[in-house]
Amino acid sequence: MEFFEEVTNRAVTAEELQDLITIARLPELCSSIDSVLSVESPGRGEIYCVWGQFQISRDKIRNGVRIALLNCPHALAWTVAAHARENAVVIHCTIDDREEEEEFVESIEQFVRDWAEGLARLL
Repeated sequence: MEFFEEVTNRAVTAEELQDLITIARLPELCSSIDSVLSVESPGRGEIYCVWGQFQISRDKIRNGVRIALLNCPHALAWTVAAHARENAVVIHCTIDDREEEEEFVESIEQFVRDWAEGLARLL
């Protein structure tokens, strides 16, 4: 399944997003992420979020950042990418199932909205 949100009217570069979105700052950026439990490196850490405790990876990608919950049974991952032509930032989240329980889907939709709200506030 895929989930999307956009933050519009934001002229931001991929490099600016990469500088902003660090593991240490995740709770500032998304209210569904309660705390950072550890930062092992710029690309690895552990968080506590709405679904529990997870090891995460953070990777720079062409237009921003990709973050994955490494030990998530649903392979949840999301990207935050700058789209200069549209003057927007797109949050794209995926899981490895085509259908899922409504409550879980709603929690992912809220997670993606929380990302959009956090980015809108900090950009």
